[in-house]
Amino acid sequence: MRFELAEAMAILARTPGVLRAMLGGLDQRWVASNYGPDTFSPFDVLGHLIHGEKTDWIPRARAILAHGAAQPFEPFDRYAMYAANRGRPIAELLDEFESLRAASLDALRALHLTDSDLDRPGLHPALGPVTMRQLLAMWPVHDLNHIAQICKAMAWQYGDEVGPWRAYVSILPREEAAPKNAKPTH
Repeated sequence: MRFELAEAMAILARTPGVLRAMLGGLDQRWVASNYGPDTFSPFDVLGHLIHGEKTDWIPRARAILAHGAAQPFEPFDRYAMYAANRGRPIAELLDEFESLRAASLDALRALHLTDSDLDRPGLHPALGPVTMRQLLAMWPVHDLNHIAQICKAMAWQYGDEVGPWRAYVSILPREEAAPKNAKPTH
């Protein structure tokens, strides 16, 4: 499927509602548990998405428009959410993400990007040359990836309880790699 900005924005606009429906009002055990060492909990994912709204997508789009590939993007701290969100309630994070995403979409609309703007080059500090189109295509894919990650973290919490049905679901590892009671990360 070819990238279309309006279609990407339709996905981006839905993410806050999806996360609110999935996580709002849930017991802390659901939102704070991960699926093993070095994995994100739903709480962590939401914090990561918030950090991205502040430092990644729109700032990088503006950097492409201002500097092209002459100046690399600021590096993104994938783990900044640990310190930034410690002790905050999930409801507060959901509200913040919804507000930030609405502002990001308004900012994206205000850029009035043309097809030639979408082909403009940028420079990722680790990946090298990228285009505006690639950056903006990655944004909804990033959302969808993290929604899947939230689903995985939540599914693992009942991984030891589903018995033989484990064979029917790809979100859980097969018996030989069954979860060993993943623990909350905060």
